[in-house]
Amino acid sequence: MADNLKILLINGSPHEHGCTYTALREVAGALEAEGVGTHILHVGNGPVRGCIGCGGCARQGKHRCVFRDDRVDEALDLAEGCQGLVIGSPVHYASASGSVTSFMDRMFYAGGRAVFANKVGAAVVSARRAGTTAALDQLQKYFAISGMPIAPSQYWPMVHGNTPEQVLQDEEGLQIMRTLGRYMAYMVKSFALAREHGLLPPEPEAERKTTNFIR
Repeated sequence: MADNLKILLINGSPHEHGCTYTALREVAGALEAEGVGTHILHVGNGPVRGCIGCGGCARQGKHRCVFRDDRVDEALDLAEGCQGLVIGSPVHYASASGSVTSFMDRMFYAGGRAVFANKVGAAVVSARRAGTTAALDQLQKYFAISGMPIAPSQYWPMVHGNTPEQVLQDEEGLQIMRTLGRYMAYMVKSFALAREHGLLPPEPEAERKTTNFIR
């Protein structure tokens, strides 16, 4: 069963092998030790467009963004074949980086519940010192609105350090990453086993309600 399970990890740092990657690699190592495959996708250090609300993703009916000059659609292609998603970001001004925010806005707006519902989600953040909990709160909201159960750990999933070498000295942070990976492995295996035995996720109600407070 576990041979077919895979987690997509997205590195939202402009530095491909920096502090955020170091944290994600620790999560990936724990997942792989549990027999779950991983793929780390680097957002890159080029410009990432923000969502302009054009609705082209819905009109095409493919759950893909109309802008193809970055890696958003590649991430959506990979996410469809995965059972979980980890978003990693450095902390910029007590929030996720601008690149990862634009990336996530478009990826989740285009993919929506069709791509992400019932997949396990987790966010990890990297900071020199502070702003981590605010960034985590921002990132986890993408999962909550998309019907994604969020994997826990033993503490907030964050690492501290100004360089990868400093992150490797954050023993507690690295342990949190490994614990997160093991919880994710447990969750995706449990969900796969449930499906094998006919226990399926809840279906959405036939009519989705919307309430506008100003008429």
